[in-house]
Amino acid sequence: MQTDDGHRLILASASPARLALLRAAGFDPSVQVSGVDESVVDSTDPAELCLALARMKARAVASTLPPEPGVLVLGCDSVLAFDGQILGKPANPAEAVRRWVAMRGKSGVLHTGHHLTEVTSGKQAEEVGTTVVHFADLSDAEVEAYVATGEPLHVAGAFTIDGLGGAFVERIEGDHGNVVGLSLPLFRRLLSAFGVTVPQLWKKSEPAA
Repeated sequence: MQTDDGHRLILASASPARLALLRAAGFDPSVQVSGVDESVVDSTDPAELCLALARMKARAVASTLPPEPGVLVLGCDSVLAFDGQILGKPANPAEAVRRWVAMRGKSGVLHTGHHLTEVTSGKQAEEVGTTVVHFADLSDAEVEAYVATGEPLHVAGAFTIDGLGGAFVERIEGDHGNVVGLSLPLFRRLLSAFGVTVPQLWKKSEPAA
């Protein structure tokens, strides 16, 4: 949806959590999933990897759009760095169980890459948000019950903080939204690179009756 001053935000992500977070903060983005093949990006650096994926998603969507003034495309991607490994979404329930058995009672670092592209000018800004996540020491039964819900199979690191997995995160160091999948303070900094403020992108007001 276009805002009162002509700006429009497009979220290049299928994540319902990112969309919900933006909507709760007053934004009303359109959603256009990039459909890119994430397997083509290979890096041993978690920050570099998530940023490259976010960039690829945003650019892929922007390349399909007409050069309409004021259109901004936001791409995001998250990975969990744990014990020298980069963890995206688990491939299956067995892998999710193995991860949780390893992670319980320990901590990992959640990296979320954010990339913002302006369609008309091609101008870009990007940054990685980093949050330390301390996991609870789950029992085997809790691990199995959580994985059985299916939730861990759809998210980076096999956990959420805004869903069923929230009870299994003891504490974090950093931005809560970054763990959800999008850091609002970081997004504000990216917008400032385009001379755009957060209020300018708030949902368009409805005309008075």
